[in-house]
Amino acid sequence: MQPQTTHRGVLSIAGYDPSGGGGILADTKTFEQIGSYGCGIITAVTYQNDIECNGVKWLPLQEINKQFDALKSRFDFQFAKIGLVQDANMLKDCIEMLKNYNPGIKIIWDPVMKASAGFEFGNVFSFNDIKPLLKDIYLVTPNINEMQRIFPAPNAEEAAAEVSMYSNVLLKGGHKEGNQAVDILFHKRRTTGFVSDKIMGTDKRGTGCVLSAAITAYLDSGEPLEDACNKAKKYTLNYIKSAERLLGFHANHINILA
Repeated sequence: MQPQTTHRGVLSIAGYDPSGGGGILADTKTFEQIGSYGCGIITAVTYQNDIECNGVKWLPLQEINKQFDALKSRFDFQFAKIGLVQDANMLKDCIEMLKNYNPGIKIIWDPVMKASAGFEFGNVFSFNDIKPLLKDIYLVTPNINEMQRIFPAPNAEEAAAEVSMYSNVLLKGGHKEGNQAVDILFHKRRTTGFVSDKIMGTDKRGTGCVLSAAITAYLDSGEPLEDACNKAKKYTLNYIKSAERLLGFHANHINILA
């Protein structure tokens, strides 16, 4: 007889970055700092440190399912983040796995296609491939470059507006030129901007992972989507400020956000 579920958790389905700057390790650090218990399912092993990525090994669906089978007998997941996956078919399989477990689960998808160090994972997503999946995704969190790779358009804002007809979209603006980073949430046929000054000279690994994980954790704590995005941006800014190197720290960030 299987034991009854005893724990509320937040789930990350993502790649393993051994440096801890992104992927599963960054996600679970973020979850815990915000107050959620983080669990992780590895989709890929990457070979990287803080300055370079030399390759990736993808895990088959069978291995991903085995990881989830062990977790779902003991944890209650209402929110899950999906990060690095091999292709649109694997994204579909992960969504189906989660929805079969809990039809009401809210899924946040961070479409990782390139490592911070510049390595291309080769997992291109076309809009035609992901369009049928968007109805089951609560929020997509692409940066400007990822948005235009998914949905070619004259600019990323137009692409995000089109995708937002099927799912909420947070378009991350950190890659845009200028002194300010403006993230735009496309939600319920309206837009909300989250503005911050860029922190010059303090590049960080894994900021996209941290931001999407923080949104997931704040949603799990009961925050509405706009507030979760706003607080997650503040959390990520504090992560960026935490050290003058490529890898940041998570400890005590939550105290700064009070």
